[in-house]
Amino acid sequence: MGAPPGYRPSAWVHLLHQLPRADFQLRPVPSGFAPREQEYQQALLLLAALAGLGLGLSLIVIAVYLIRFCCCRAPELPGSKSPSPGGGCVTWSCIAALLVGCAGIGIGFYGNSETSDGVSQLSSALLHANHTLSAIDHLVLETVERLGEAVRTELTTLEEVLEQRTELVAAARGARRQAEAVAQQLQGLAFWQGVPLSPLQVAEDVSFVEEYRWLAYVLLLLLELLVCLFTLLGLAKQSKWLVIVMTVMSLLVLILSWGSMGLEAAAAVALSDFCSNPDTYILNLTQEETGLSSDILNYYFLCNQAVSNPFQQRLTVSQRALASIHSQLQGLEREAAPQFPSAQKPLLSLEETLNVTEGNFHQLVALLHCRGLHKDYGAALRGLCEDALEGLLFLLLFSLLSAGALATALCSLPRAWALFPPRNPSALCNGSRLSEPLLPARLEPVSPPRSFPGCQRRPH
Repeated sequence: MGAPPGYRPSAWVHLLHQLPRADFQLRPVPSGFAPREQEYQQALLLLAALAGLGLGLSLIVIAVYLIRFCCCRAPELPGSKSPSPGGGCVTWSCIAALLVGCAGIGIGFYGNSETSDGVSQLSSALLHANHTLSAIDHLVLETVERLGEAVRTELTTLEEVLEQRTELVAAARGARRQAEAVAQQLQGLAFWQGVPLSPLQVAEDVSFVEEYRWLAYVLLLLLELLVCLFTLLGLAKQSKWLVIVMTVMSLLVLILSWGSMGLEAAAAVALSDFCSNPDTYILNLTQEETGLSSDILNYYFLCNQAVSNPFQQRLTVSQRALASIHSQLQGLEREAAPQFPSAQKPLLSLEETLNVTEGNFHQLVALLHCRGLHKDYGAALRGLCEDALEGLLFLLLFSLLSAGALATALCSLPRAWALFPPRNPSALCNGSRLSEPLLPARLEPVSPPRSFPGCQRRPH
């Protein structure tokens, strides 16, 4: 198998391709790309299920930590205003976790963009290949119709004009047979005509799916960004209700992060299996969907010296027939034009048709060469196996950082929330300050309590 120009499996492809796989019975599964086989599907589902296991373990750890915090907290002495030991460390660990989550969001935006660029490159390559195939069909149809019209009109008229000269009529009939042979040969060059598989439809389907995937990740990234920012705002303002709401939202985003991690891991492994040896799978799938011969598919997908052009014989026969027609028309113009002035017009029309046909023939030769379609194939593989796979790995890193940061924040937020000072009038009447720092401050001289409007001292 010959790799497309400019494409080589990357180190990430080799690394992910070597990961062990197992089905639901934990039996080893080969790493070859086989999405229709049940064992391979089970291996990918089991890989995605590992993210669900990670989510369950995270929730258990968070629940155990919070239960221990609520039930095993030491009782506070009456009248004690000093913050609990380690309160500042808890707050700063929560802030650090949220900042790590913000950094992960930046990585996620980059990975989402890289994945979108790779899929866009795949769609562009499919559209360009569809344009090439459509151009081949159009040129063949136009040339065959032009030759057929020339046979029905100009050559028929020329035979009627030259009926008095038997040798000239024979030359005109020879040109007719050659034109019909060229038309028959050219019809076999439109190899994609009538094929049910349309690269345009595939490109549209891929773009449709990618649009919603990109939008879903943008919404997830923005949701986590808002959660991180509003949680930091709640810690800065010491707003209990805002921190409580963001704690619930953090739990939701944590579940979404683990879910996206499972999808990304399964997609990255499946893509690495495909990219390690794409030619075999693509050849088999295309032959199954189109019904084309293996000679044609090998020529375009491999495009090397070992594979010959399957249209070479038709092109050679057509070129020789066009050269024969051209020489016959030149002979008729020398012999018939001086004796039959009425033959001049059909001869000029035939010469023009022949020139257009030769121009179309040279365009067909260039379009039918494997370089163009093989270049599109290589561009599609590079977009899918380099940019898209790299973007998936960055998205996987984002999900990992997001899950770790949110789990740390969920463990820290309740302890930070417990350090917030009370904000009710009775607390103010007792002389507490409006805001207490979360970090333990240095010892300062105790100032006499201030009186607030609406508060009265009780007699001793």
